[in-house]
Amino acid sequence: MRFQRKQNQVGSKYTKRYTAEFKRDAIALVDSTGRTVTEVARELGVSPESLRNWYRQAKVDRGEGRPGELTSAEREELKRLRKQNAEQAKTIEVLRKAAVFFAKESDR
Repeated sequence: MRFQRKQNQVGSKYTKRYTAEFKRDAIALVDSTGRTVTEVARELGVSPESLRNWYRQAKVDRGEGRPGELTSAEREELKRLRKQNAEQAKTIEVLRKAAVFFAKESDR
């Protein structure tokens, strides 16, 4: 298995970003070895909480999650829709202000 990590500088702090391949391989290692998430996380040098979250999300993505939990695809769609909604709300506000402006201009 090939494990890769990316490090991105954010401000003055370094945050670790793991590739999708790294996450898949880490999850597969937990599944294939029967070792605990904590043991595998220590071996790979990642936080147990991160690996536990990746593992839980992978189960949801496979349809093994609890009812109401969102798959990764659903989370991405929700993020996209929220961004689109915010953009549309800004557009509506601009149009509303323009309508008020032009209504006042036509009354002169």
